[in-house]
Amino acid sequence: MSSGHSRRRRILSDTRNAMWGLYPASPPFSLTGDRPKSGRMGKKRDDEILTESVLESTRNLDRFSVDEILAAIHREDCRAVDAVGAVLPEVARAVAALSLVLQGGGRWFNVGAGTSGRMGAIDAAEIPPTFGYPLDRVQAVVAGGPQALVRSVEGAEDDALAARRALRERGLLPGDAVVAISASGRTPFALGALEEAREEGARRIAITCDPHSPLAKAAEIAIAPLVGPEVIAGSTRMKGGLAQKMVLHLLSTAVMVRLGRVEGNLMTNLRPASSKLARRALRIVMSLAGVSEEEAEQLLAASRGRVYEAVALGRRRRRR
Repeated sequence: MSSGHSRRRRILSDTRNAMWGLYPASPPFSLTGDRPKSGRMGKKRDDEILTESVLESTRNLDRFSVDEILAAIHREDCRAVDAVGAVLPEVARAVAALSLVLQGGGRWFNVGAGTSGRMGAIDAAEIPPTFGYPLDRVQAVVAGGPQALVRSVEGAEDDALAARRALRERGLLPGDAVVAISASGRTPFALGALEEAREEGARRIAITCDPHSPLAKAAEIAIAPLVGPEVIAGSTRMKGGLAQKMVLHLLSTAVMVRLGRVEGNLMTNLRPASSKLARRALRIVMSLAGVSEEEAEQLLAASRGRVYEAVALGRRRRRR
């Protein structure tokens, strides 16, 4: 194995900085790393791309009353819910694949730009406190770095090589999984992530709103809810973002349940890092161990705040 390849395998010790893909945007590149010949992504015209199409029922949106605007948005949001329901079989396949990756010691990377990247980051960030899962096992790579979480970083989504560099710096391995997120399925940053995953032998999953997009075709498992045109044409932060968020929390919740991070429907691995979570931990111990609040407090203290250990200890004491 070459020294260059070994460096790619090396996992950085500074995981906090590595977590966000801190790489400046460079000129746009295609999936192969070549510069595109025009500004369009792929061979389709913009008016042929599903996420750029125009919704006939809202062509006169600027003339709607507030009530009509809200009703139109809500109606289309409901279509997004139905669209996600139609792709549950693909979600189930992804749950099985991601569960195997994490059970085998691998890592799960959510990769995206703009709204898609933010959705991936939100879901990854919620897994450690909710399920007590190690911070480095489910990560987010966002085009443009941490600043892109709070403001747009122009041009970052067009840099396929930045996604590849970010995954190389994290030491992407064959036992890992990359979940690339892009409503259009044509974002170079997301495509670059799947190309890197393919070369390294990692699992490739796509979340997109176009089943015929390059991203869907580059994935082993493509989850493609057909949400249709947006209320504001091309504004995929709306239905597209909603569908992506639903798919992501379906994936993360189902995977964590399969990995035994809950008992029944209770968070037995939560980290009681706030007063709200401390109260929740007490209620869980009281419910599952069948003890009083005072006893639950003692059990949690003896278990150093580990809810599942407190429950097990309480049950053992009751059996004596």
